[in-house]
Amino acid sequence: MLISLQILLLIVGFVCLIKGADLFVDGASALARIFRVSGVVIGLTVAALGTSAPELAVSTSAALQEANEIALSNVLGSNAFNLLVVLGICAAIKPLPVEKSILKRDYPLSVVITLVLMLLSCFPAISGKSFLTSDMAAYAGDVTRITGLILCAAFVLYIIWIVVDAKKHPVPEEPDAKRFPLWKCILLIVLGLVLIIIGGQAVVYSAKALAEAFGMTQTLIGLTVVALGTSLPELVTSIVAARKGETGLAVGNVVGSNIFNLLFILGVSSSIHHVAVNMASLYDMAILIVSSIITYVFCLSGKKINRIEGIIMVMIYAGFMSFAAVR
Repeated sequence: MLISLQILLLIVGFVCLIKGADLFVDGASALARIFRVSGVVIGLTVAALGTSAPELAVSTSAALQEANEIALSNVLGSNAFNLLVVLGICAAIKPLPVEKSILKRDYPLSVVITLVLMLLSCFPAISGKSFLTSDMAAYAGDVTRITGLILCAAFVLYIIWIVVDAKKHPVPEEPDAKRFPLWKCILLIVLGLVLIIIGGQAVVYSAKALAEAFGMTQTLIGLTVVALGTSLPELVTSIVAARKGETGLAVGNVVGSNIFNLLFILGVSSSIHHVAVNMASLYDMAILIVSSIITYVFCLSGKKINRIEGIIMVMIYAGFMSFAAVR
């Protein structure tokens, strides 16, 4: 009986996710037309901030409980999932064009931020404290409160940069495009986000209960169910956007979410309490950087990610998860 209820909750959660994403994409794309900005800009801002709400909730809660290793692993795990699985699945369904602005500005920025974060985290390790240890849980460095405040400030500057640039380069009006009044766009976006967040939480809760019922360990549940759950909003929103032809919104949502996770979520978390970085997290950062470079090469080849490349990206993530599970 309990399992049947959890399965029903799982189905309801997915229905909420899909319907919420449908409403959100309609509202966001109509909003872009009202302000004459590209879908990429909406993806990098409104969509990224909205779909990253679960990661923000998890990381902030972890910081308040002084369990910031969870905050860091949540950000790194979500970014890897967004990059490899969300973009990979979208491209596997339908080749995914990547706009020039993403390739020249936003994507390289996400890689640079991850690299700088890794270097900052390595300072104690470079000095010889524990860099050469084989213990994955060993202390390797810190993301301090000062660093956290700098990350938050950088996020504010990034958003200002996007908005100013969008005003300088308005997109042409589309005479045949579906139009909504501003109030309806906002209503669709808010209602869509509420359904997405509720649906994501319902899926995580039911999937976790089912996994425990079938004997999965807490570690494996964390690496799979929770990681998937916090990234479900990005996954469903990007898939729906890609299927509706809003590829700029789909790609912008992923890249914007990753930058939001690194600058704002990690910035807020480390501002509340410093983040101790262990060797496992350093390896995860390195893997994320390598995966980002591989994906960037795919994006540059023909200015799109094709179906074969999308499948390869999902396979890379499967290998990453296998490594994380056995290390």
